[in-house]
Amino acid sequence: MTSHPNIETREQFSSRWGFLLAAIGGSVGLGNIWRFTFIAGENGGGAFIFLYFIFIILFGVPGLIAMIMIGRRGGRSPVGSTQALAIAEGRSENWKYLGWFPLSVAFLALTFFSVIAGFVLDYLTKSTLKGFSGITAQESIQVFNEVQSGVVTMVGWHSLFMLFTIIIVARGVRAGIEKVVTVMMPALFLSLVILVIYSAITADFTAALRFMFVPDFAAINLEVVILALGQAFFSLSVGGGGIIAYGAYLQKSASIPNSALAIAAANVSVDMLAGLAIFPIVFAYGLTPGSGPGLMFETLPVAFGQMPGGRFFGTLFFLMMLFAALSTSIAMLESVVSRLVERKNANRTTMTMLAGGVAWIIGLGSVFSFNIWSDFKPFSFVDILHDATVFRIIDFFVVNNLIVVSAFLLLFFSGWIMSKEATQDEFGMGNSRIYKNWRFIMRYLAPTAMVAIALMSIFGP
Repeated sequence: MTSHPNIETREQFSSRWGFLLAAIGGSVGLGNIWRFTFIAGENGGGAFIFLYFIFIILFGVPGLIAMIMIGRRGGRSPVGSTQALAIAEGRSENWKYLGWFPLSVAFLALTFFSVIAGFVLDYLTKSTLKGFSGITAQESIQVFNEVQSGVVTMVGWHSLFMLFTIIIVARGVRAGIEKVVTVMMPALFLSLVILVIYSAITADFTAALRFMFVPDFAAINLEVVILALGQAFFSLSVGGGGIIAYGAYLQKSASIPNSALAIAAANVSVDMLAGLAIFPIVFAYGLTPGSGPGLMFETLPVAFGQMPGGRFFGTLFFLMMLFAALSTSIAMLESVVSRLVERKNANRTTMTMLAGGVAWIIGLGSVFSFNIWSDFKPFSFVDILHDATVFRIIDFFVVNNLIVVSAFLLLFFSGWIMSKEATQDEFGMGNSRIYKNWRFIMRYLAPTAMVAIALMSIFGP
């Protein structure tokens, strides 16, 4: 049997529960509540969700298994793990360059993710100090427009959120990451359930169910397929560096397939809860589900302004949204920091401040996209990006392109570079049918499907 290539003694999560909460937190966040709802709203609702479910089952869960497997088997950062595993299989150490793809996904996503989290901080403050009592749909849209136009305040919230992230990651795996997520994730689920109950009682729940679960297959086109695939990978962090980094801290006794299923189930649950919380309010107040990235910030304040105890529940919700954002951002930053601290005599605090600081600077471009650079369209000469700001360009390349390329390469790595002996050892089920199916997906089904979709996107169906 191939020996485990991990040559370092690394800090581990105190238990499988700690790993699960951290991994769930790393995948569950604003991508599920903010991005999932507005992408689904813009792309046919049920049709998009139908494809999203298929991709989660076919590629998401198997891919998540591969990410955790690479991390635990390699025992290092995404770069260090791919290098160590390639060497252990008698391959070139240049496979380490593959590890830079998930690091790039995590780092670039963090730069614009922090800006959206800044909106959450802004709304948390508004809800706490004044609430949204009596606010109308039009007034809510106006408030969000004012938030986006405030350059100084947006920079301030972006800075504060990045500071929170840096402080948590700098404290390490157990004292920082694990301690924080064990509080944040249960609280997030509870707040969403409360909001779903409210929506079911007071808003247009039937219209939301129809929109989400009665697909109009005529709405499915190549763009919707690509968006659904990208969201499936982005939602589960397949192709990102966070899950690989966390996998390096997972105890050998924990089951990787069971852990992956638990993470995916929690992830999809949040997706559905978010939709069932937000879309009933959208339809009840005459708002459009395809209103774009501002959907969450334009619709929820209307509900909080009408419901009994709305100020309390609004504050609770945006506090939990902050927790969701933090749980994801710390996974993104940790994947980069895990690489930096592999350098000789590297200090975790210093490396965390360095990585977080650079991400903050790049994130200013996304901040300015909402105000002073709103008319700046760097790729106006490209049809698909002719009207895209810096923020939308980074989002487009990370979620719909870079993460898919990264996922393809990592799945290829787990299926073709890692030996059957090594993957069986990590899978923990011997040569079972489940393992054989996973390996078939990694080696043939996933790469073929992803290449086919990519070719169709380039040359047309």
